[in-house]
Amino acid sequence: MEKPTFPKGFLVTISGPPGSGKSHCASRLAELYRIPHHSAGSIFRSIAKERGLSIEELSKVSASDPSVDREIDLRTEGYARAGGCILEGRLVSWFSGGVPKLSFYLTAPFEVRARRIAEREGIPIEEAVIRTKDRQENERQRYLSIYGIDISDLSGYDFVVNTSIWGKDEIVALLKSVIDLYLTTHFGRR
Repeated sequence: MEKPTFPKGFLVTISGPPGSGKSHCASRLAELYRIPHHSAGSIFRSIAKERGLSIEELSKVSASDPSVDREIDLRTEGYARAGGCILEGRLVSWFSGGVPKLSFYLTAPFEVRARRIAEREGIPIEEAVIRTKDRQENERQRYLSIYGIDISDLSGYDFVVNTSIWGKDEIVALLKSVIDLYLTTHFGRR
């Protein structure tokens, strides 16, 4: 197997709201670059398993117990410090300071994201709309109260990409071309 193509310590973060395509893009890019992909969602599922809870139960706990979010952030920071990977999740760009990184924020209009969630989870669109609105508001309030982070502030991202204007493969190709250009201009890699 060839060596990974990321320089030691370099990191790519991919953030965005539910249904934006961040998980697909992060996992596909990790495959293409042959590097690890760590997601806040996977960390959340690991914590649920460690605590003997379902994902839904841990979600309810996290609404009133900031230790869940802090544990996710602590693990995220560990992956960020090690570098050489892609981190994906709502706050990963905020918790990856001090390392060379390229950060993307993926988004799409709410209706597009709700439709994607409905299709992915096999639920009616009306239910996806309600769940997505509730989740977004819950996360917005939690991140503001725990960290003072306004997740609508996109100033910390290098690139903001509307994923509704192309298909999945085109979005991955776009992100890969930006990463390749960054690696060439900042690390002399081709």
